[in-house]
Formats: sequence, structure tokens, C-alpha cells
Amino acid sequence: MRICYVADGASIHTQRWVNYFAGKGHEVHLICWKLMPGYDENIHIHLLTRLTPKMWTVSRYPSALFWIFQTRRLIKKIKPEIVDGHFITVYGFLAACSGFHPLVVSTWGSDVLIHPKRNFLLKAIAKYALAKADIVTAYAELLKIRLMELGTEPQKINLVNFGTDTDKFKPAQRNKKLQEELGIVDSPTVISLRSLEPIYDIETLINSIPIVLKEIPEAKFVIAGGGSQEAKLKEQAKSLGISQSVKFTGRMPNDRLPEYLNSADIYVSTSLSDAGLASSTAEAMACGLAVIITDFGDNKKWVEDGTNGFLIPLSDPQVLASKIIQLIRNKEIRDKFGQIIEERNDYHKEMEKIENIYKEITGRYKS
Repeated sequence: MRICYVADGASIHTQRWVNYFAGKGHEVHLICWKLMPGYDENIHIHLLTRLTPKMWTVSRYPSALFWIFQTRRLIKKIKPEIVDGHFITVYGFLAACSGFHPLVVSTWGSDVLIHPKRNFLLKAIAKYALAKADIVTAYAELLKIRLMELGTEPQKINLVNFGTDTDKFKPAQRNKKLQEELGIVDSPTVISLRSLEPIYDIETLINSIPIVLKEIPEAKFVIAGGGSQEAKLKEQAKSLGISQSVKFTGRMPNDRLPEYLNSADIYVSTSLSDAGLASSTAEAMACGLAVIITDFGDNKKWVEDGTNGFLIPLSDPQVLASKIIQLIRNKEIRDKFGQIIEERNDYHKEMEKIENIYKEITGRYKS
């Protein structure tokens, strides 16, 4: 098939998705305005341009209109058999505005749970993209419920997980060189992989650290990822006097994540919004880490509190600290929690579901 994606080229979710289909021999095109390294060399990249890029706060709306025309023109030139727009309030909307069919829009979570509640315009954009789509994919029951509240017909919604590549994310020996580099040799280590954005509430994790250090001074914390709050969070750690115990790594390539996970003991996610199981949580579980995550969305369908992980309330550093301390002090519980991710989240199987959806919908249009 000739598949055209309209999606965030700087996201690992997009990269894993499109690389899979390029690897399967499909002709894959990606329309985006920014790009991260690591894409299959056979993917055809089409970069959108924006008006006065140094003044995005002023030009975002004129640029968005410009993108609509660019996207329409590119899709007309590519002549795909199917278009898939990811994240409905941005790229999904652009894909919908192209007028192309068959159209799939793939939801990511906050584009359904948060953006439409912010203002009337974002809600209208979301409803427009969903109405134009032939198929809508979602990775959690909570998203399906919200999609129907936004007017999406139930028969259009297909549940598909992002999936975890268990060939890549699996238990392995600790990387001693990396541990030395991070300063975590012989130290119980907690890792977070969520982006440094307000929605992921890294502040709560940092606020929990002094409580943990009071009980376990040798504990170390690795905060892997980048985002708009990086400087603020570093300053927060400094003001709490915990900088020596916290390592901010910045954004890193996805192919390095397994060695980071396998060099830690406990994974924490303090996210304020997860519709389904976050990819980073699934990857940590696949590597055999004990996980502590917030009790939100479908998380309880994947982590049973006290059985294969801990579920904690939102924005509660005291509870988070108590769970970290409990896991550090009890290796038996850590080992019990460190179970391999279930087959129902296998990356290859989930991508096969998408491929079958593409085949079914393109076949329907051809006939």
C-alpha cells in the first residue's frame, strides 16, 4: 500500500508506527513540520513550513491555515491509498481538511481527554476530524467513551494499543559504564521516562525525593526526557538540596532506553492523564522493573495495586515516597512486581491490527 501519515515527526510514537510499515515493504510518506533522527531511510518525508518561524506565538494560526493548503497539495501529489492522521486536534485535523478518503485518525490521549475541554475552538476541531474519519483508533476504553461523547459513531472506533517491542525491551544485565556515567553504581535507582511537561507532573516526583533520602540517603533518581519545564525542575531540585541525588539526562534516542531501564530498579510515572497504559510504563514492565504509576484511566487494567505494581493518587509526594521506600527496602516485592509485559500489548501484534484495518478500509473503497 501507499500510506500517507500526517503526524508529529518528533515523536517516538510516530517513528515506531511508520518505521513498522516501511519495514513491511509499504510505500510510506510522512507529512510533518519537525523531525527526530531514526526514521527508516525508505520513508518519504514531506516537511511543512510555517510563516515567520521565530514568531510562532504570533503566527500559529496563519501557519495552521497555510499547513491546511500544504497538506492538501502534498496528499494530492502523493496519491496515497490511505491517510492516517495522528493526534486529532493537530495533525488529525490537517488530514481531515485534505478531504481525502479513506481516512484514519489515531488518537493519543490528551487530544481527546484534555484539548477539547480547553476551549470551543479545540472542541470543534476535534469533532470535525472525528466526523470526517472513516476509522478512529484509540488505545483505551476511556478514550472510546470520550470519543462517543464527542459524537463519534461506536462502529468507527477500533481499540489498538501502541504496543511494546519485547525483542528490544526485555530484562538484561546492568550497563556498568552507564551506571558510572549516571553516578548510580551500587545505589538503589528510581527512573522516570515521562516528558518534562506539566501534564506529567514531574514536580511531584521531585518533591518526593527529600522524603525518600531522609530514610535512604544512598538512593538515586534518573529523570530521562526533555521538555518545557526542564530548567524549572532543575531549579526545584536545587532549591530542595537534592541535586546530587538527581540526574537529568535530557531527551534521548529510543534505542538507548532499554539500557537505562535495565540499569535502574524502580520506574515511576506521576502523569496527571493516562488514558491507557503509557508506552514508557509498558517498556519498563517489559524490562522487569517494579512500577509505581498514578491511578488514572485504564492503568488499573494493567497494574493491579500491590500485585504487579503500585497505583498511587495524583500529585501526592508523601504516598509516592512511601511506595519508593517500601520497594527499595523489599527486594522480594520488587522481584514480584517485575513481571514481563503481557502478550496483549505486543508491538508487532498491535501493528498487524492496524495493517488489517488499512487493508479492510482500502478494500472497501476500491470496491
